[in-house]
Amino acid sequence: MVKYFKEFLITSEPFIPEILSSALWKFDISGISEEVNCIKIFSYNLELTKSDLENELNNLVENNLLRTFEIQENTLLERNWNQEWENSREVIKVSDRIIIKPSFKEYKSKENEIVIIIDPKMSFGTGEHPTTKICIKLIEKYIKENDKVLDVGSGTGILSIAASKLGAKSVIAIDIDEWAYENGKENILINNVESKVDVRICELKDLEEINFDLIIANIQRNVLIELVNHIKNHIRERGIVILSGILEDDINAIFETYNSSGFEMIDKLIENEWVGLVFRNTSDKSI
Repeated sequence: MVKYFKEFLITSEPFIPEILSSALWKFDISGISEEVNCIKIFSYNLELTKSDLENELNNLVENNLLRTFEIQENTLLERNWNQEWENSREVIKVSDRIIIKPSFKEYKSKENEIVIIIDPKMSFGTGEHPTTKICIKLIEKYIKENDKVLDVGSGTGILSIAASKLGAKSVIAIDIDEWAYENGKENILINNVESKVDVRICELKDLEEINFDLIIANIQRNVLIELVNHIKNHIRERGIVILSGILEDDINAIFETYNSSGFEMIDKLIENEWVGLVFRNTSDKSI
């Protein structure tokens, strides 16, 4: 029997896959694939329409999480999803030292290389998106041996794993999404860093631990602005904060928010239109 499915190609400005994915999993879908400049939604529910998705994404526009979006709808013959997904995953060289690969791809590491194994499933953070690469490069530059690290919005756990393999003494990875929590735990085990990385479902405001040496947050601009007080309360004096998920147009808003809250911007890294900003806490006083 011939079986059909729906495919939706979704682009947005800004393109932040985790926002799109988290909004669209509520529908009757079979999978989401993150591409270079779009996400693909697959569903065997042929009654699911472009209009259904548009209504949900319009809510994101109204809440200033997206400026614009476009959806292309196709009806196609059934394919082997697992095989296509695996074929689309590649080994990624983030820097001279850091390599990211899925568990099903072979890779022979060179001397001094750090290999991170990531099977993303339904969580954000494959290593392909510029914001993930930016964060890993900045972690590599600023992390110190035995740092106490906090990863806010940890997704697949990729940044937590990178921090642990680059010398962190301990890492707490937090996310509010159940899928991210489960996927993060799986990836932590695959990489044999469960003794260093503690994955939790919680919001930053509910985290009891404080005085982190390094905080990483790869989240959209609005959330980074909302979190400034909580980040301030959890970072130690002179501690380092790495922020990404930021477009070039967002730099001033982030800078003004964090600078007025007692943070000094000490570095930035730009890839394509995406930006990573590095701040130092200039005071031990909470705001």
